[in-house]
Amino acid sequence: MPLTPTALEASLLRDQVCKRLRDAIISMELKPGERLVERELSLSTGVSRATIREALRELASEGLVTVLPQRGVVVRVPTLKEAEELYELRAVIEGLAGRRFAQRATDEQVRKLRKAHKALAAAHRSRQDIAEILAQKTDFYDVLFAGADSPTMEAIAVGLRARVNVLRHLSLGAPGREEESVREIEAIADAVERRDAEASERACVAHVRRACEVALEAMSQWDVGPGGSIPGTVIAELGSRSS
Repeated sequence: MPLTPTALEASLLRDQVCKRLRDAIISMELKPGERLVERELSLSTGVSRATIREALRELASEGLVTVLPQRGVVVRVPTLKEAEELYELRAVIEGLAGRRFAQRATDEQVRKLRKAHKALAAAHRSRQDIAEILAQKTDFYDVLFAGADSPTMEAIAVGLRARVNVLRHLSLGAPGREEESVREIEAIADAVERRDAEASERACVAHVRRACEVALEAMSQWDVGPGGSIPGTVIAELGSRSS
């Protein structure tokens, strides 16, 4: 007779499935507009359809998926208004993280941040694909938030970045944006090395707001459908950039 999982076990399993699907969306393994079919996800993860259903509801509450008529659950992208709001929130959170890092980080954490910046610059120079570059940026932010010593802010920032992830791919694909982004990250590293909290905050905010400008410009050219669906040509382009 099969054992019935406890409520705690079921909750942990759902959280694991949520994390796996969230990571797949962030990494562009699951692309904008892609359908998420319960039966297929159940087979690929080895968990029940009920657990998959609960996980998808959680991701929907985070704004990462949505339900469209005749299509079911799909990976979504923010509307233009939502994207602008999400970037503005990112600017506030990451600006505060930059200020706190300059004030509170250890000397070793400052060195780690510079090392992360250099790794990101090297990824750009070697023309790594955008998925790899974004992974390097994630490493940079991991160090930044560790030094800021605020798990709460970090959790909020991760959620915000996940919701605008498709736009991050587009903004880095804009002509000249990669080099510009590296210079902005360098300005953050420079400011924290000087322990200049105000300059660090300004640099973090400037970086996010410039990324917002580029992403919104690209997004304004889309014919965004209900629920944040986007044209197949854009999905194909994103797929080629992240492969």
